[in-house]
Amino acid sequence: KPGEQKHPKEPSSFQCMHLAVVACGDRLEETLIMLKSAVLFSNRRLCFHIFAEDSLKPEFEKKLKEWPSSYTKKFESNIYPITFSVGNAQEWKKLFKPCAAQRLFLPVILKDVDSLLYVDTDVLFLRPIDDIWHLLREFNSTQLAAMAPEHEIPKIGWYSRFARHPYYGTTGVNSGVMLMNLTRIRSTQFKNSLIPGGLTWEEMLYPLYQKYKNYITWGDQDLLNIIFYFNPECLYVFPCQWNYRPDHCMYGSNCRGAEEEGVSILHGNRGVYHDGKQPTFKALYEVIRDFPFEDNLFQSLYYPLQSKFLDTVHTLCGRIPQVFLKQIEKTMKKVYENRVIVYLGANHRY
Repeated sequence: KPGEQKHPKEPSSFQCMHLAVVACGDRLEETLIMLKSAVLFSNRRLCFHIFAEDSLKPEFEKKLKEWPSSYTKKFESNIYPITFSVGNAQEWKKLFKPCAAQRLFLPVILKDVDSLLYVDTDVLFLRPIDDIWHLLREFNSTQLAAMAPEHEIPKIGWYSRFARHPYYGTTGVNSGVMLMNLTRIRSTQFKNSLIPGGLTWEEMLYPLYQKYKNYITWGDQDLLNIIFYFNPECLYVFPCQWNYRPDHCMYGSNCRGAEEEGVSILHGNRGVYHDGKQPTFKALYEVIRDFPFEDNLFQSLYYPLQSKFLDTVHTLCGRIPQVFLKQIEKTMKKVYENRVIVYLGANHRY
C-alpha cells in the first residue's frame, strides 16, 4: 500500500507515519504545539522530520525531551539543516517565508522515506494523523500528492482573481497540508512548460522558478500549483476540513465538509494564533499549548475550549463553534475509550 514499506526486515522507522515540517525564525513554539497536537491524538507511531535553522536545533531537542515518557515513546524525531540541492540557496531561502521552499526538496533529501505528510508550522491536528494517512490508500495509479483547494468559491478565491501564472483547477490548491508519495515523485517524469519532454522533480524545480519568479506571490505554493497545472492527473484533492483556514469562515461558512464532519486539521495562516483577528483560531491554539500532557483531556482541554469559544461569538467564525468542536470531541472520546475503558476492561477480565 502507498505509504507503507513491504520488506519484512525493514527497520522500525519505516513502520511509522512520517510527518515533516520546516521551522525558521520565530516558529519554534508554533512547531512544538503542532507536534504536540499530533502526538496527543495519534494511534500509530510517528516519525518527525524537522527541518530547522542551526540555532533552533538545540531548542527542539531540549523541548521534545521534556515531554513525559508516555508521549515520547510514541514518536522518534530527526532534525535536519536547511539545504537546497539545486539552484541558488539564498534565492530559495528568500522565497515567500523564510526557508519555506525547503519542502520542495523533501523527495530529494528523504531518500529512504516512501511517503510523508508535510504541514506548515501553523497547523493543528484535531483528530489522529492516522485518518489523513489512510488517504494514501485512495491514490490511483498516477496520483503522487494530495492537497486541499485554496478556496471553495472561485469568485472570491485568490488564484481565480489575481494569479498571473498557471494554477491547478478552478481555485488553485493550498500547500499547508500536503500528503506526498515520495517514491512516486522520485520516479516520475513531469510534463512542464520548459521542454517538450518530461523532467524529474529535481530537474524541474529551479528552471521552473526562474521562468515564473516575477509572477509568483505565494512562493513554493505557487510553484506546486504550476507543477500540478501541467500534471493534474498526479494530484489527489482532499476536502477542505483537512486544511481549514480563516478563509473558510471569516466571510461566512463555506466549507461543507467541516459543517458535516467538523474540522479535522486547523490551519491558522495569516498569523491568527497570535493576534486578535480570529479569536476562535487563537483559542484552539492556546488551549492545546497550555494543556498539561497527562491531565484529563475533557477537563483540561475540551471544557476550557468551550469556555473560550463563548468569547468569540461576535465573529463569523465564532458563530459556528460546532464546526471546530465536533471532530475534537469525537477524537477525545476515542482516546478516552482506548486509554481508560479498554484498559479497565482488560484488567477486569483477569
